[in-house]
Amino acid sequence: MLRILLVPLLAAMFAIWAGLASLTAAGAEPVFPLGLRIGLEPAGDLKLSARLPGFEDADRKVAVTILDLPVRAYDELERSAFAQNQAGLSDLKRESFPFASGVGILVSGSVQQNGVTLHRWFLLASGAGGNVQDLAALINVEVPAAALSVYSDAVIRKALASVTFRAAPLQEQLGLLPFKFNELAGFRVMQAIPAGGVILTDGPSDDISQQPYMIVSIGRGAPDERDDRGKFARDLLASAPLRDLSVTLAEPMRIAGLPGFEIRAQATGPDGAPVSLVQWVRFGSGGFLRIVGVGRKQDWDMLFTRFRAVRDGIDLR
Repeated sequence: MLRILLVPLLAAMFAIWAGLASLTAAGAEPVFPLGLRIGLEPAGDLKLSARLPGFEDADRKVAVTILDLPVRAYDELERSAFAQNQAGLSDLKRESFPFASGVGILVSGSVQQNGVTLHRWFLLASGAGGNVQDLAALINVEVPAAALSVYSDAVIRKALASVTFRAAPLQEQLGLLPFKFNELAGFRVMQAIPAGGVILTDGPSDDISQQPYMIVSIGRGAPDERDDRGKFARDLLASAPLRDLSVTLAEPMRIAGLPGFEIRAQATGPDGAPVSLVQWVRFGSGGFLRIVGVGRKQDWDMLFTRFRAVRDGIDLR
C-alpha cells in the first residue's frame, strides 16, 4: 500500500474527516462523503461508510477510501506511486488516467494478505484550478478476489472515472469539528482543517499574510500538572513560522471555567511587517483547545478585543 506523508497545511502553521451524507441513486451522480471535496459515483452495493472516509460494501469486504489532502502532499504521493517497492503488489501497472475533474495517475495490482488475494487500485490526482486548488486526492480501492464478479476491473475504472472535485463544503466541515462557534466577532471562516481545526480571517482575500487571522484547533496530550502547562504553551508557540518572536506576557488564567494559559508576543510576519499575537490554551482532561490570533501591531487593541470575543464564544461539542 502506498505510504502517505501528511504534511501540514500552509495556513495551519500552528499545528493544527467523514461520515454520512444523503445518497441518491447509485450511478446517477457523484456522491460526496460529508466534509470532503472529492466524490464519485459508487459502484455495485457501495454505501457511504461511517468507519472510514469513503465507501464500503461491508458484506463483500470492499472499501473505497478517499484522502482529501493539501496539494503539497502530492509530490510525496507521486514519489510513492513510482517507487520500486509497492508493498508486495504483483501485476503492477501504472498509467495516466482521465477522470471527470482532470487527469491523474492510476496504480493497480494485487497482493496476498492472510491467504486472501486482494486487488487494489490507487488513483492519485490534484486540484487543477477554479474553486479547487489546494487539493491532493488519493482514492484507494480494495476488492477481494471473491468480489471480482461484482467489482471487476472495468467496474472500478468506471467508478474512478467519475471522480469529481468540489469547493470546500465549509458548513459540512464545521459540523464535523469537536467544537462550535457562538461568536465570530466579524471574522469569517476561511478554511476547516481535517485534523480538527479552523482558520478565521478578516479581509477580502485568503492571504493571511496581509490581514488578521485566527487559528482554532484541538489537540491531545496536554499535561495534567499545573506547573507543566506554561512550558507546554510556550513550546506550542515556538512552532510558529514567524521571525523575531518575542514574548511580552505569559501567565496562567481561567478560560471558560477551566485552567488555561495566555501568551502575548510580538513578531515579524512573512512579509516583514511587525505583528502582534496572542495564544490561549484551554486545558481539559487529556487534551487542549488552542486559540491563536495574529494581526498588525497598529490594529492590536481593536483586534485583541475581537479575538477574545471569539475565544469566549467557543463551546466543545
